[in-house]
Amino acid sequence: MRKFLDWLDDLGGIEKENFSAKLLDRAAFIFMILMFVAAPHSIAATQISWLTGMFIWVIRLIFFKSRPRLVRTPLDVPLWIFFGWSIITSIFSYDPPTSLDRLRNVALFLIFYYVVNVVKTKRAAVFLASAMILSCMVSVVWTPIERIFGRGVEISGASRESPLTKAGLLDGDTLLKADNRKIKTPDDLAAEIQTHETTKLTFYRPDFYLTVDVPRENLLGGANSLERLGIAAWKPSRNWRSAGFYGHYTTFAEVLQLIASLTFGLFIASLIQNFSSRRQADEKDELSAKNSKRNTLILAVCVAAMALALLLTVTRASQLGFLISTLAIVLLTGNRKILLTLALIILPVALGGLFFLQQSRQVGFFDPNDDSTKDRQTFYRKGFDLWTQNARHFTLGVGMDATQKYTQEWNLYDNGGKPMGHFHSTPLQLLVERGLPALLLWLWVLWIYARTLFRVQSSRFKVQGSRFKVQDLENQNRKLSDWREQGIILGSFGGMIGFFAGGMVHYNLGDAEVAMVFFMLMGLSVGLRKDEGERRKDE
Repeated sequence: MRKFLDWLDDLGGIEKENFSAKLLDRAAFIFMILMFVAAPHSIAATQISWLTGMFIWVIRLIFFKSRPRLVRTPLDVPLWIFFGWSIITSIFSYDPPTSLDRLRNVALFLIFYYVVNVVKTKRAAVFLASAMILSCMVSVVWTPIERIFGRGVEISGASRESPLTKAGLLDGDTLLKADNRKIKTPDDLAAEIQTHETTKLTFYRPDFYLTVDVPRENLLGGANSLERLGIAAWKPSRNWRSAGFYGHYTTFAEVLQLIASLTFGLFIASLIQNFSSRRQADEKDELSAKNSKRNTLILAVCVAAMALALLLTVTRASQLGFLISTLAIVLLTGNRKILLTLALIILPVALGGLFFLQQSRQVGFFDPNDDSTKDRQTFYRKGFDLWTQNARHFTLGVGMDATQKYTQEWNLYDNGGKPMGHFHSTPLQLLVERGLPALLLWLWVLWIYARTLFRVQSSRFKVQGSRFKVQDLENQNRKLSDWREQGIILGSFGGMIGFFAGGMVHYNLGDAEVAMVFFMLMGLSVGLRKDEGERRKDE
């Protein structure tokens, strides 16, 4: 236990002068680790870890004289002004109680301050990024395995007299639950229907999960469950949009985009480290070179697996966001060979992805006849009309989630005929709910974030033609962790680009799981910009 605590103190840069303060620092860092591990899987576990750890950190900050100095960042002003404007628009909302309650989601940006202040060493940043990637690989590996096993009961050959047909089901629909109990065979379904007078049946029809009532009296006579259900055949379904452990494919896809970008950034940094090692073979021992190649191979496998899982979500915006992210990362390095290689890989992968998309959802990548595309066009038109309706809406918006109360009055979501929630676009959602200043402030946040990462990037690497050379700022022997730091910065930059791109057609800023991961990576990457004099040494 003593060795573990010493390792933890060294990793977290925890002071050892004050025993009570040390215990609080340890607890805050441990909950930080739990937050990064839980983030790819559970919003509840992530929020509990964050809130508990941040509460401990605040106690440590307030009640001890040897309090750590708060880290100041270039993002402080835009983030707090954005939050302040959100408070103002909530006060002037059409539905103030609901909008003020929604400030809890806006306050997720405090994760950034928790991370940037508690993560005090380079090793801690690398450890947390690695922990998040390793944790994410659990759901990434499970995604194709789940597809191989299949799920539910996909029906075919349903007769007109079938109780399923009478309930509105069609051939190809996948039956998942009967009264919240999972269905694995037609026998399971027939038994549930027989047990209850009316059974609530949950089924999947691309791209929606629907529920219908099936009365027991509609069951047919027959010698087996197929005859009683009036279907000719069934099989486990292998056609659905993968959702990891979140339960929603869009959330899973957006989080995957961010973590896959982080992994890809580390892969590119490792690849460049290998290039540099070859040119300096006399300065590198054989063991170090093998470790470097092993790291590159592991990261390459992780990126490929995450790309496959992202493909299985069949979420076009997130897939395109990741594609843009990878291009941004490679362009930022300035290495033409890597850029050409990436282009050669992307072409066949993109074609395969388009084919899989067409087979899974029966739509093209940009398909004007797709129902989701048509719905978005309606949402965008109604949202823009609402935003420009008068000066108040244009400046202050209508208030966060106020549209839920005034759907009928403002003729939104097809007067309730479409799923009520949001406008499927982060910029439009900000305009409608918090006015033009909110969008401008959010763009300011992203601009400062991107500029901060770009400046760090430029200060650490020097591009000469197609060659990538490490710019040593302190000495000629940079640590192995430096390429990992560089990878975190590259991956966070690419993830931010992909997050912005996906946000054009997803309200990903309003998705708590996605926003939390975004601010975690923001904290790690911006934290790495701190001067060496401000950071504890790892030596």
